[in-house]
Amino acid sequence: MANKNIELVKEGFANGISTHLFDNGNKALTKEQLEDIIDNAALHFGKFLEALGCDWKNDPNSTGTPRRVAKAYVNDLWAGRFSPPPEITAFPSDGYDGLVVESNIPITSMCSHHHETIKGYVTIAYVPVKDGKVIGLSKFNRVVEHFGRRGQIQEQLTVAIHHAIDILCEGNIGVAVSIDATHNCVSCRGVKHDGASMQTTKLSGCFLEEDSSRAEFMMHVSDAVRKRSHS
Repeated sequence: MANKNIELVKEGFANGISTHLFDNGNKALTKEQLEDIIDNAALHFGKFLEALGCDWKNDPNSTGTPRRVAKAYVNDLWAGRFSPPPEITAFPSDGYDGLVVESNIPITSMCSHHHETIKGYVTIAYVPVKDGKVIGLSKFNRVVEHFGRRGQIQEQLTVAIHHAIDILCEGNIGVAVSIDATHNCVSCRGVKHDGASMQTTKLSGCFLEEDSSRAEFMMHVSDAVRKRSHS
């Protein structure tokens, strides 16, 4: 299955694709293009440190920090902004029309307000039609990585993953996404409370219209929490 346009927000936003990727036709950036982005970002991060009164150029522990931070954003923390959507493989469902669910998908993201980490777990479910198709299970994980590695609030992240699964799982009769995550901006600044977690859920189709489908999904969400607590 070819890449589909699964993006929801304007390019350039922290939770959207980078303007660099958009200008490249949403095709994979070359190594040289990524290096140019890193070089430019490192230059400006060095100026940011200087604005804070940090003599990073003469500090042996900080001389490489601007470039390390720039590489972290491009290659890891915001990697989903610099990469095209994942290729998705679909298979005939062969009459299967029950719940398809994957739980405890790890997610690492970043709050767009303070650029602090968001870490947690995702549960994704959908219901295919009998004569429809199902997607490879690992594609759930790839979608989570694609949208997780950006700057955003958890509510936006939940909607983005739901929207992508709804498009990629053609002919589904319902999609459900739940995220349980902790936010470093809560534990290290402001109120400074450790251990607080946030739960967000986005439902559509049968998960909104049928109590039994919704209850089955929420049972899997609860089971996932129990498994994590006993691991």
